[in-house]
Amino acid sequence: MPLKRLSNPYHYLDVITAFFVAVLLISNIASTKITALGPLTLDAGTILFPLAYILGDMVTEVYGYARARRVIWIGFFCNILAAAIFMIVGVLPTSADWPNQQAYDIILGVIPRIVLASMVAYFVGSFLNAFILAKVKVITKGKRLWIRTIGSTMIGQFFDTVLFILIAFAGVLPNEVIIALIVSNYIFKVLLEIVLTPLIYILVAKMKKAEHEDYYDKKTDFNPFAVTTKKI
Repeated sequence: MPLKRLSNPYHYLDVITAFFVAVLLISNIASTKITALGPLTLDAGTILFPLAYILGDMVTEVYGYARARRVIWIGFFCNILAAAIFMIVGVLPTSADWPNQQAYDIILGVIPRIVLASMVAYFVGSFLNAFILAKVKVITKGKRLWIRTIGSTMIGQFFDTVLFILIAFAGVLPNEVIIALIVSNYIFKVLLEIVLTPLIYILVAKMKKAEHEDYYDKKTDFNPFAVTTKKI
């Protein structure tokens, strides 16, 4: 008896999820380099990480909070898996003819405090971003997309940035450096969202048309720990 083919009602959700996870993992690795862009001092992962919020906005806007919640959790567990593998590989015995252990530890070595900071900041910021966008969409009756994408990013990225830097660097870096990092990272992330808003409008419109979906979270269970994606 031939296997029944599973039907997927959406064309792009799995693709967006894959890009979302890739952005998270790549930005975490890129964050090991500190860079300067004009007056801003940033970890290099900040160049890419805001795309995670943009992809999260698109998922929530088109498919609803429940689908966004699932994508956020997938990214969360992929982050944990990556950190665990990097840690295990780092403590494995080193071959006598491989001289790069120190370089590995610098780039991919897992620092528990950094991992904790990343997980807490990602969890709080991502769910706040999705929750606010979904709620504001209902309030605005689907109008003025820019208000909910930029507004949700401003709040989500604020908590994400502050929590990550404080948990990771409080007591390690001088207070003035911590403040500079928070301000620089936050400004860059919000500015990128604003600059890419016209592109977000185009992509969201195309996705809604292609997916025949424009979900409103009027009766959604916003519990971040719920696992269902069933629409009410």
